[in-house]
Amino acid sequence: MRSDKRSADPGRQAKANAGGRSGGPADAVRPKKHLGQHFLKDLSIAERIADGLTGHGEYRKVLEIGPGMGVLTQHLLPKTGFETYVIEIDRESVVYLNGHFPQLNGRIIDGDFLQMNLSNLFDGEPFAVIGNFPYNISSQILFKVLDMRDRVPEVVCMLQREVAQRIASPPGNKDYGILSVLLQAWYDIKYEFTVEPGVFLPPPKVHSGVISLKRNAVQQLECDERKFVQVVKHGFNQRRKTLRNALKPLNPPESLNGHSFMDKRAEQLSVAQFVELTLMMEERE
Repeated sequence: MRSDKRSADPGRQAKANAGGRSGGPADAVRPKKHLGQHFLKDLSIAERIADGLTGHGEYRKVLEIGPGMGVLTQHLLPKTGFETYVIEIDRESVVYLNGHFPQLNGRIIDGDFLQMNLSNLFDGEPFAVIGNFPYNISSQILFKVLDMRDRVPEVVCMLQREVAQRIASPPGNKDYGILSVLLQAWYDIKYEFTVEPGVFLPPPKVHSGVISLKRNAVQQLECDERKFVQVVKHGFNQRRKTLRNALKPLNPPESLNGHSFMDKRAEQLSVAQFVELTLMMEERE
């Protein structure tokens, strides 16, 4: 999901911006369906999201993904603990942000986060990620963050509620899945709060959920990471089956035949147990 805003009188301006082309400022941005834009219009929720950043990891830069008209941005800019940068794919939003947020001069990245090479961003410094992510690409955004985990110590984001719950879900829960395991291997994750559809323009058909991710102390898995991802994905691709059946395409070693893991389903294993299973799978290699 995306955001909206203006600058001097936040309460009045956010209310005006919520009107879009009818009832908002003359240059208000129109939500675009193909970009998955649903502009947040509740300042208190935006403030709660911004306040979710704790400084974990001692970063000095924050990257907001998809600021739209800046309803979240306006709560980030006054914070003195870091510098706020934004990345926006919608050209109309970029024009709006340039016109209404002089504080962002030189800090608006006009482009697609998913296509962006992040390796040289901020000269290699750590940075936090925040935003109201479009539902249709939220998992892709988080997978990209995962690739940059050693430079992204903290994330606060709003997603479709079911996706947020899945990511934060513990083992043994029906919502626990691939994204849960892969992200929880590297981040401590907390489901923060639920957001009603009515605080967006246009209102989505589903609820949203805000989660926070804080980089944990794991520097390297004890197993081969590629094999770990492979085992996790195969385990959940047929989640109703026991791991004995789900992992057959990977040809597990005979030594695993009598192991208790093989009679469980993927959703029953913790991250540590998936690491242990991967190590045992590697015995044949």
